[in-house]
Amino acid sequence: MLAKLTAKNQITLPKELVRQLEPTDYFDVQLENGRLILTPVVPQMAGVVRDKLEALGITEDDIDAAVAWASKKS
Repeated sequence: MLAKLTAKNQITLPKELVRQLEPTDYFDVQLENGRLILTPVVPQMAGVVRDKLEALGITEDDIDAAVAWASKKS
């Protein structure tokens, strides 16, 4: 089956193949011996949250302090 690479580096996967996959929005992409290998993945939300906390500069100590503060309030 053919898939065309657009000027914006996008590829539309053939419906016939996609129907055979579990539903997913993300693929891990690897280049092996001149071939693209697409592996369906389900992103883990915990990793997304950790990345966001890191970007905001929030540490584990900050979280521990927030939990301790919230515990005192209840």
